[in-house]
Formats: sequence, C-alpha cells, structure tokens
Amino acid sequence: MASAVSFDDLVEVVRQRGATGRSLTAIAGAPGAGKSLLAKKLVAQLNDEISESAAVLEMDGYHLDDLILVPRGLRARKGAPETFDVDGLRHMLGRLRRGEEIGISVPVFDRSLEVARAGARFIPRSVRHVVVEGNYLLLDRRPWSDLLPFFDTTVMIFVPETILRERLTRRWQGYGLSPGEIAAKLDENDLPNGRAVTAGSVESEFVLDAW
Repeated sequence: MASAVSFDDLVEVVRQRGATGRSLTAIAGAPGAGKSLLAKKLVAQLNDEISESAAVLEMDGYHLDDLILVPRGLRARKGAPETFDVDGLRHMLGRLRRGEEIGISVPVFDRSLEVARAGARFIPRSVRHVVVEGNYLLLDRRPWSDLLPFFDTTVMIFVPETILRERLTRRWQGYGLSPGEIAAKLDENDLPNGRAVTAGSVESEFVLDAW
C-alpha cells in the first residue's frame, strides 16, 4: 500500500536514495495536480543544499508534434497517452540511468507555442537526483509500463476533480482561450485524461494529497 508523504519527508527520501549514485524519481498525477510545481520545488530544495545535484525531466517534452498528430486525427486529443513519444522517453531514461555522458540535453515543452523544444535543458553528470514528472509515468499499460523499471521512487499526487477543474480553467484562461474552448479542453481531454491516470496507474510507493 502506498504511504502518505509530506514534502519534507519526500525531500529526505530522494536525498538518501541519490546519496551514492544517480536516482530517478517519478512524480505522476492528473493534469492540474501540481506535478510541475512539486518537481521544481523538490529540485530547488536539493540544489540549495548541493548545487547542480538535481534536475527535472518533463514527460511533456515528448509530446508528438502537430505535424504527426493532425494526419493521425489526434490533434484534439493532444495530451492523451497516445500522443507522446514514449519510446523516446524510455531511451532518455536509460541514458540518464547509465550516467555515462558528461551531460545530456533534454526536450522541454513550450505550452505557449504547443511545441516541444529539443535540447532546451542540460542535465550534467553531476546530477544525482533526476525528478521526472508527467501524467502517465505510472500507467499500467504498454508502452508506458516499460518506463516503470527505471524509477527508484514513485509518487502519485491525488487532487479532487473539482479542484482540478478550477485549476485547469485558470490555466487555459491564462492562454487566452474562450469559455467554450476551455469547456471543450476540460471535458473532452484534460479531465478524461486525469481519470485515466487515476484508474489506470500502478500503485505508487508514496502518495501526496491535494498538493
């Protein structure tokens, strides 16, 4: 059974597991659960203690481009499990796990442009704590389940759907979407994706509620 964990306790777990070598932590949850915020705060805390010891890898950097999604009829479902380069992410996790290179450039998703920027972040060999965040990291179906062996620590964030709806509404308002566009985003994509995460993920080692 997953154990409830506080932020401070999670910092200590990650710190200890990366004490003697590189450790990968997965932070999963529905859209709007606060994965990015948690990952960034966790990495900042660890880097405050030891500079360049922690870094974030975002699953969203592996979004398939619209040039692929449009011909496949998947543009409206962008963000669903089938709209990611999961094999590319798996290979990157392998490179990060091995830690053989001086550093590795990783992609970062630019939400304002709805595109992934290749090589937008550099993870040097000095990094001992790689914090990977994304909706489907713990999804219990292939090809997503092929990612599970790479993670030393797994965390799921649980947030009630009413709160997710409020957060996601504010997010899309910030990008200038109309009320109708926001309603479509939430009810046809974001919230169904969140339910898929909740119902279809393996049990995590730790849970964090309403982050």
